[in-house]
Amino acid sequence: MALHPYDLYDVRSLLSEEERAVQDTVARFTDERVIPIIGDAFDQGRFPRELVGEIAELGLLGSSLPEKYGCAGLNAVSYGLICQELERGDSGIRSFVSVQSSLCMYPIYAYGSEEQRARWLPDMAAGKVIGCFGLTEPHGGSDPANMKTNARRDGDDWVLNGSKMWITNGNLADIAIVWAQTDEGIQGFIVEKGMAGFAAQEIKHKMSLRASVTSALFFDNVRVPDSSRLPNVKGLKGPLGCLTQARYGITWGPIGAAIACLDEVLHYTKERILFDRPVAATQSAQIKMAEMARRITLAQMLVVQLGRLKDAGKMQPAQVSLAKWNNCRMAIDIARECRDLLGGAGITTEHAAIRHALNLESVITYEGTETVHQLVIGRELTGINAF
Repeated sequence: MALHPYDLYDVRSLLSEEERAVQDTVARFTDERVIPIIGDAFDQGRFPRELVGEIAELGLLGSSLPEKYGCAGLNAVSYGLICQELERGDSGIRSFVSVQSSLCMYPIYAYGSEEQRARWLPDMAAGKVIGCFGLTEPHGGSDPANMKTNARRDGDDWVLNGSKMWITNGNLADIAIVWAQTDEGIQGFIVEKGMAGFAAQEIKHKMSLRASVTSALFFDNVRVPDSSRLPNVKGLKGPLGCLTQARYGITWGPIGAAIACLDEVLHYTKERILFDRPVAATQSAQIKMAEMARRITLAQMLVVQLGRLKDAGKMQPAQVSLAKWNNCRMAIDIARECRDLLGGAGITTEHAAIRHALNLESVITYEGTETVHQLVIGRELTGINAF
């Protein structure tokens, strides 16, 4: 039997029947609804909000959270496969789902009160309420402890001041999960759209994640009731715990982008004739594509084991860092190589490679740069913090 070109080690056979069904459902959605429109959306700098209802109907928002909150209750591997198939369409679509699920719904579930869970999670799962995650600040980047946004207690309320930067979904969001310094350490707040003093400003002129909304958030004496504070966590472990959840999905997503690029190039190089033979018949092209397949296979094996560890409650943040580092680097290298194999045609968004390559410039940067994840592994190896 011939090997599947995008699954040389038959990783699919390691999946359960339910996991395969999830992958097939999301793959069909990506093929039928995302891929036909995403090139134009990227060109226009437009997030295809018309897809949100369908994404919600498929159970992709907060998919790992319990059914009692209107969520699908899927396991970690299924969530990973969702991210992989969505990013095969575009990183912006996967980013929307990641932020809603891992950075907004997860902290409400993990750190919120039961009242907060009941109020927000069902509507978020249904796509009726969109969230964003306010951690990164203009000066902060990889150093979230250097947070300037602050909240001071005033009777039964908190008063927030500060700003956040590079916030996915910011101008779409009905609520923002905002992390701020308080006298008791860093705490999280559910800030609602329309609260006096709260403003979002969309960031323009992007060359990456153009089919995604990216914003700056501003807080000018925003009064938030204590009932909107996440009561069950204090300190950096709160936002970092959210980032671990989101980074886990990101370890899967770039595999989809890499597969999309390889798929395109396999077809293109078989059809394009140079020097009286298909480009695919040359040794240089075959070596390049074989290298892509090798790296995709290694990434696939990495994330399946990571997912099994997560489902067993054994996953460690350093393991997520290793996979995020490896798989983002794998995907961006493949996207760039595929752009080259497409020749001059590869610079247009009629082909996927340049769009994925540009998107992956953000993916390899956000939620921990490559350098940060390398240093996480270095610290794990040596026991010495070199940050």
